[in-house]
Amino acid sequence: MARDMGPVLKKCRSLGLEPAYLGIDKKSNRTFARAGKKTSEYGLQLREKQKAKFIYGVLEKPFRNYFAKAKKMKNGTAGENLLTILELRLDNIIFRLGFARTRKEARQIVDHKHVLVNGKCVNIPSYQVKAGDVIEIKEKHKNTQRYKDVFEVTAGRIIPTWLDADQEAHKGVINEIPTREMIDVPVDEMLIVELYSKL
Repeated sequence: MARDMGPVLKKCRSLGLEPAYLGIDKKSNRTFARAGKKTSEYGLQLREKQKAKFIYGVLEKPFRNYFAKAKKMKNGTAGENLLTILELRLDNIIFRLGFARTRKEARQIVDHKHVLVNGKCVNIPSYQVKAGDVIEIKEKHKNTQRYKDVFEVTAGRIIPTWLDADQEAHKGVINEIPTREMIDVPVDEMLIVELYSKL
């Protein structure tokens, strides 16, 4: 499976992104060398796309497929639909519920078959959840040291209003499909739409 294995803080610096959005509690005091240079319109659009891909841990081909799907959706704009699709990935939901420290860890948890969706085991990180779905960590993994450590770190994390989390029961519910106002990622989705409209 192809993955981005580059240094995370360096990538955050180059994209002008706070590591906190990835669930990483570290700060980098170094500035990026090209910080003062003017970026072209294409450069800005490309950076927003790279930022969205990096935050959600999605590679180019699936990201392009998500955009094509978002464009075909009848309701909402392509950019807002794209972010909604990315938010509804199972690995992102595990991260948002506080069952993982980072989205990378959430992907691993799903891969290792720790997660039940409506009582059925799902090990596909890109699985699209729906409103009303119940997400739960398997019973045999609930009391392991791994989740005790995770909840120690994520205890103070703010759970989005469109999700309902019960950390004691290791369970969460998708209350509704999130709108753009409910998604706190620092991405200008209109620039991504502009970029893809040129291709």
